[in-house]
Formats: sequence, C-alpha cells, structure tokens
Amino acid sequence: MDYTEGTEEEKIYRAKKNMLWFGIISLTMSFAGLTSAYVISRERKDWLTDFDIPNAFYISLGVIILSSFCFHFAKKMIQKEEHAKGMWLLISTLMLGIVFVFLQFRGFSEIIDAGYFFTGSESSITTSFIYLVVLLHLAHIFVGLITIMVVIYNHYKQKYKRGKTLGVELASTFWHFVDILWIYLFLFIFFVR
Repeated sequence: MDYTEGTEEEKIYRAKKNMLWFGIISLTMSFAGLTSAYVISRERKDWLTDFDIPNAFYISLGVIILSSFCFHFAKKMIQKEEHAKGMWLLISTLMLGIVFVFLQFRGFSEIIDAGYFFTGSESSITTSFIYLVVLLHLAHIFVGLITIMVVIYNHYKQKYKRGKTLGVELASTFWHFVDILWIYLFLFIFFVR
C-alpha cells in the first residue's frame, strides 16, 4: 500500500492509527523492561516467594475482560448506527473501567493489610515492583477512561456517522490494549514468583 495515495482524510486516518500503534509498541516495550527487571530481581535474597495476589486483582481481571467485550460491541453498534445500544455499551464500558480502578485500589489495601507497603522499612522489593507496575498500568487506564468519556460525549453529539468512526476505533484499540496489558501483568505476577 502506498501511504502517500488517497484523499487527505484517508491520509489523516492512517496517520492517526499509525501514531496510536507507535505508542502501543512503545508502552509494550516499557512494560517488557519492567517485567524483565522483576525477573532479574527475583534472585535477590529478600524476594518474597510466598506473596499472595490480592483477591481484588482476580476480580478485576474478569471486570477488565468484560469491559473489553462491551467496548467491542459498542463500536459495532455505533458503526451500524444503532445509537441507543452503542451509548448503553459505552456507558457500561466506562462503569466497568471505574469498577476496575476501585478493585485495583482494593488490591492495594489487601497488600497493606498483609503488612507490605510501597516504600519504607515495611516494604519489600516484591511488593514495590507490584505497586509500581499496577500504578503505571492504572495511569494508562485513566487515559483510557478519559478517551471513553470523550467518545461518549462525541457519540451523544452524534459526531459518529457511517464510515466516520475513527475516534471510536482509536479509543477501542487503546482500551483493548490496556485490557490485554492487565491480563499479561496479572498472569506474569501469578506465574513468575
């Protein structure tokens, strides 16, 4: 495909999608570096081998997967111009995202209740890594929630028409990425102890 061909609108569409994928690849490399540091740090004598993942993190896994399905079907409904169904699914995605954030902080409470803090004398390298990785992921979830709110607003204003759904597509792709990222991080923490 020749990226210099097409209308100005098609060029902008391709450029925005490429910029998003560039960002996703950069974020993937950042989290790969963090998980690599986690693996290397496991060799330390003070590494916790009996650390239990908070129950809230298990529940959040199901919530984030469900949110991804909601956003997928919201995009499909908006593309079919079924506005009411699309709006309902977008709001469901937003609510599930908020529940996910709540569960992450509930997970932090469970870690603190177990006696581990982010820093200080009552911290451990294990839990400090977990705090760091989860907080960085949450930062991206907040960005995702903001994009969902923008999509809800634009959808309410009926800015998305057949063939003109780039905003929904970009937001959906980013949301699926942060969802897949959490699945990866959860499984990584679960299996690499």
